[in-house]
Amino acid sequence: MKIYMNFDSLGALLSDPMMTLPLLGSVVAGGLIGAEREFQGKSAGLRTHVLVCFASALMTLLALRMSDWTLSLPEGAQVITDMSRMPHAILTGIGFLCAGVIFREGASVQGLTTAASLWLTAALGITFGAGLLELATMSTIITLLVLMLLRLAQKLAPLSPEIRIELEVDHGSDFNGHKLHSCLRHHGIRAGRLAISQDNSTQIRCYKLHAALRHDSFDSEELAKELCKAHGVRRIAVTPLEKEFFR
Repeated sequence: MKIYMNFDSLGALLSDPMMTLPLLGSVVAGGLIGAEREFQGKSAGLRTHVLVCFASALMTLLALRMSDWTLSLPEGAQVITDMSRMPHAILTGIGFLCAGVIFREGASVQGLTTAASLWLTAALGITFGAGLLELATMSTIITLLVLMLLRLAQKLAPLSPEIRIELEVDHGSDFNGHKLHSCLRHHGIRAGRLAISQDNSTQIRCYKLHAALRHDSFDSEELAKELCKAHGVRRIAVTPLEKEFFR
């Protein structure tokens, strides 16, 4: 059986608001959320969010019009479909895409907000495709407010800067964790839990810890110079960390 499409049928499709409005709405919603992520320099930006939202709306429309796919049926036949399967499949597939934008950088995890925005964008596309335009529009506005207003609140929140300190010390050195904590307290640094490891092949002890600064005027170079003066210290690394209260 052959299927033909002419410009008349295409024109009728484009003039059908039940088809065009959900698709156009999904493109606009995905574009707004993607633009915010693009502006923040995230890996999943404008095009990714637009495509995710549009594809979700398209697949939902196809599921709702599944009876149109059937070319011929025996007389008296009934078609029973479960419309919830398509949203489940979409959100499950988006989960794999979201996992690709989450990565670990040092001791912090990056990409959680972008992954959540991708998952939510797919949900918005499903809502548009289901014809719930008012709900989808309101949800898009709320999403943008959450992304932008909470980021502004994060900048205004009084958060203590954090640093990561790593030291390599000779095994025979008298330098220990107590001296490290004393030095950090002298610089107004509140140290966290200390992790110690030792490599027997190289006879080197490694100290690693996270610390919170009590003030922003912290000189990491001065701290590094003072620790390097300690007997047996081979290497020191002081790395500032980006602390996000609203992840």
